[in-house]
Amino acid sequence: MKKILLIATGGTIASKYTEKGLAPQISAEEILSYVPSAKEFCHIDTVAPFNLDSTNVSCEQWLILARLIENKYEYYDGFVICHGTDTMAYTAAALSYLIQNNRKPVVITGAQKPIDLAITDARSNLLDSFRFASDDRAHGVSIVFGGKVIAGTRAKKLRSKSYNAFSSINYPEIASIHDQKIIFYINDKEQILRPLNFSYEMNPNIFLLKLIPGIKGDILDVLFEDYEGVIIESFGLGGFPNYGDDSFYKAIERWTNAGKFIVMATQVTHEGSDMTIYQVGKQIKEKFPVFESYDMTLEATVTKMMWAMGQTKDREIFEELFYRTINHDLMFV
Repeated sequence: MKKILLIATGGTIASKYTEKGLAPQISAEEILSYVPSAKEFCHIDTVAPFNLDSTNVSCEQWLILARLIENKYEYYDGFVICHGTDTMAYTAAALSYLIQNNRKPVVITGAQKPIDLAITDARSNLLDSFRFASDDRAHGVSIVFGGKVIAGTRAKKLRSKSYNAFSSINYPEIASIHDQKIIFYINDKEQILRPLNFSYEMNPNIFLLKLIPGIKGDILDVLFEDYEGVIIESFGLGGFPNYGDDSFYKAIERWTNAGKFIVMATQVTHEGSDMTIYQVGKQIKEKFPVFESYDMTLEATVTKMMWAMGQTKDREIFEELFYRTINHDLMFV
């Protein structure tokens, strides 16, 4: 029987109604009590490193989770993290970079309704997560939610209330879970050849700038002193507008000359960026050392940039790290 560690971190699944609204209140042990049938196929211990609404989860908590998993790694066959849904995709992506070449499953799940309600998705999601974490084929970081198993770097929350809140973006689902059966679509565990590696350096000093029609490039000058990197969410395949003042060109030149990192992403959810197609992108990419996210999700782009900047300030090394495929995050460079 597999030995699984349940890591409770708060979120809706652990919330109760208070005068100020839903807030995490339910302990890890109480969460486990709602899925007694899980004990039929795995042994479960519990731990609660923090108890937060996932809106309040950031880089500090990602590092806490990575250290906890490393400290407990030899004692357990798999890990299930209960987490709020709002930043779950960020946490899943971050852990994908902090825990690489992992032959054990790290499963992240949660719910759209608290687990103590009569009608909720929490119990099925949690039971599915224990089942997946107990499977010999499971490995790496993934999200289990609504019967789907999604690679940790490919998940995005697309619905704010529905039970099928998460989708896999630009990549197939790893597996699906129906009637207590796991149907694998991708089984690449045997392809893990490198040693397990934990990282503990992330640089959160980046800014995400979403372009809107008419925005001025000098907004980057306002950000210059406070940030070491910026992700620019552009339109379509990616490019910078020029409204006749060359403000973006001047700002990008200042950032890159100072050794700061610029990554171009797209506001379009599916199919990714390609700055070489249109003049507004190609001219910039040919003139300046600007990176782009290609088919990565925004959540993966953000956390991968934090991780890569935490490892190096050298542009060539950053490029190698940022364009390295990790946990299925990048397919079309």
